[in-house]
Amino acid sequence: MHPAKSVILFTTASGAGYGLLAWMGLLGAFGLLPAEFWLGLLGFGIAFGLVILGLLSSTFHLGHPERAWRALSQWRSSWLSREGVAAVFTFLPAGLFALAWIFLGSNQGLAGLIGLIAALSCIATVACTAMIYTSLKTIRAWRNNWTLPIYLLMAALSGGLLLQVFLSIWRLPLAETFPWVVLLLFVLTLAAKVLYWRELGTEEGGSTAESATGLGHLGKVRLLEAPHSESNYLMQEMGFRIARKHAEKLRRFVVLIGFGLPFLATLVGLALPGSLAAAAAVIGAAFFALGVAVERWLFFAEAKHVVSLYYGESRA
Repeated sequence: MHPAKSVILFTTASGAGYGLLAWMGLLGAFGLLPAEFWLGLLGFGIAFGLVILGLLSSTFHLGHPERAWRALSQWRSSWLSREGVAAVFTFLPAGLFALAWIFLGSNQGLAGLIGLIAALSCIATVACTAMIYTSLKTIRAWRNNWTLPIYLLMAALSGGLLLQVFLSIWRLPLAETFPWVVLLLFVLTLAAKVLYWRELGTEEGGSTAESATGLGHLGKVRLLEAPHSESNYLMQEMGFRIARKHAEKLRRFVVLIGFGLPFLATLVGLALPGSLAAAAAVIGAAFFALGVAVERWLFFAEAKHVVSLYYGESRA
């Protein structure tokens, strides 16, 4: 029993890709990034590559990937469908902005307006992804006020770290000030994540076997026999059991490797010249990617569907 690797890859890769696209659209439109050919080609190439990788990985999670297109028709009621619609729409302004940047050497004026639309579309897509989980009342770990901010902050931070690599390699003027934005994002994202973990550790709002069966007035409720002898989808991905001590170790890993070391690398990079600053930016982005992968795994591993109460769990 384990969280699906395809979903973890989807949320990490697509989040970084949308974050980078949003930063390029926003900063380019305001004239803070030059419409340089190789900067645009490499930046948009990596951003689109990460988004496509994430979207493709999400289809591996489906029982019938060939039917994925049908989900787009349910946008009136489904956040999953809204995410799909937003993701497809984002390719239009982002693609036009990339073409204008790379082949016309323009990222301002009309192209800048398209870039702003692309940036907003990226933010909307990430927000829809977060709402897929936030809207699930049956999973307490996701149904809280921190899921949406964390998704948005993670995307902004991961995209910002990638952009910082480009700024250092091209030695652009923004390379001297943008790291401070990244450092602020580190603080905000870690604070939101710690508050999320703190809320997850409380028992408020949770369900128990007693409340689920309505037999709490009779005393402690325990499972007499499992519903069936083999595992199912919910127990594989939403009934994962991880010991509290292991969860605490992984949380410390996320804080140290995913936030501490990249934060330090970004800070040190401010004092380093040229290629050394670029190397520090690459190291910071690599450590953050490793930390985010573990953080995403925890996000799914610590989530329990209320149906797990009928499989022996005492609280969900």
